Amino acid sequence: MLGIKIIYSKNLYKIFILLSLTLFFFSTAKFQSIAFDIENIEISRPFELNFDKNKVIDDGFDKAFSELMSSILNSTDQKKINQIEINQIKGMIDSFSIKEEKFIDEVYSMNIDVSFNKKAIYRFLEKKNIFPSAAFKKKFLFIPVIIDENTNELFIFYKNDILSQWNENKKNSDLIEYILPTEDLEDINLIKNNFENIEKYDFNEVFSKYSIEDYIIVLIFKNNNELRILSRINVNNQIILKNKSFSNLDIEKNDDIKNLIEDLKVIYEDYWKNFNLINTSIKLPINIKVQSLESEKISDFEKKLRETDLVYDFFVYKIDKNFVYYKLTFNGTATVFLKVMSSHNYNFDTQNKLWILK
Repeated sequence: MLGIKIIYSKNLYKIFILLSLTLFFFSTAKFQSIAFDIENIEISRPFELNFDKNKVIDDGFDKAFSELMSSILNSTDQKKINQIEINQIKGMIDSFSIKEEKFIDEVYSMNIDVSFNKKAIYRFLEKKNIFPSAAFKKKFLFIPVIIDENTNELFIFYKNDILSQWNENKKNSDLIEYILPTEDLEDINLIKNNFENIEKYDFNEVFSKYSIEDYIIVLIFKNNNELRILSRINVNNQIILKNKSFSNLDIEKNDDIKNLIEDLKVIYEDYWKNFNLINTSIKLPINIKVQSLESEKISDFEKKLRETDLVYDFFVYKIDKNFVYYKLTFNGTATVFLKVMSSHNYNFDTQNKLWILK
């Protein structure tokens, strides 16, 4: 009987080792797939005598790289990398897939997805002394108010082409989604009643009607063709004021309206990107262990690590019968890591150097 128990225990141990190795290879494969995924890149070229499909794919790589840079870099830093060789871009690509190919009217078109290696991208930017932003999408309630200083009139919905055209011409790389207000007579009266102190009015009575906590209120002071713009940006109950002036701009002309909207969107995108800058020069090593029998918890935890831009990399370095052991590199402080993970309901026992996922 004792011999049977020993054989049974040994078989269980072998099964455990096999499962552990499977988990290990599964985890390291996931580690290798840490990437920036840029999807639905459309490219086309005339189908001519010297047509080369590889050049179309190269165009797709270049376009995908530009879109990635637009998502994670502010407008100033984007200008620093406007010239890069295609071979250098290829060296930062993990994989790509052709989703669709079309040939219409002597034009060849392709739709591809491109996956960039996150570590390679960060190294590339770090060499240029550029810090990327975590590409967090964000919703803002957006209310533009036009104040005509010549006539002392205030426009919120009526005669406000800034509002009506604001959500046109969206870009894939945009991180901010603008939620526009619904026309409400009570809101109009509230704002108009505060016309005399409009720059100090907090708009709280208006914002309280919406479920969005963060907002951008834009006061556009018009004086002939001169514009003074005051933007009040609220993120996490922190208010930032930004002033901008424009000369020779007529917001009754469609082209001028489009240019103004484009300029303001760059300002707001830059603010949001700078708010979420990743200091890749900080590489904090963190050791974590997770109970090995909680496979679903392990899978979810690894998924969250892959999705967290501040996690530079991670891998499994050890497995025993009780725990799976991780080493990860974090672009920030331990406090920031714990705060980020806590926001996703991951908490740790940090009493020792080897943290335990609770």
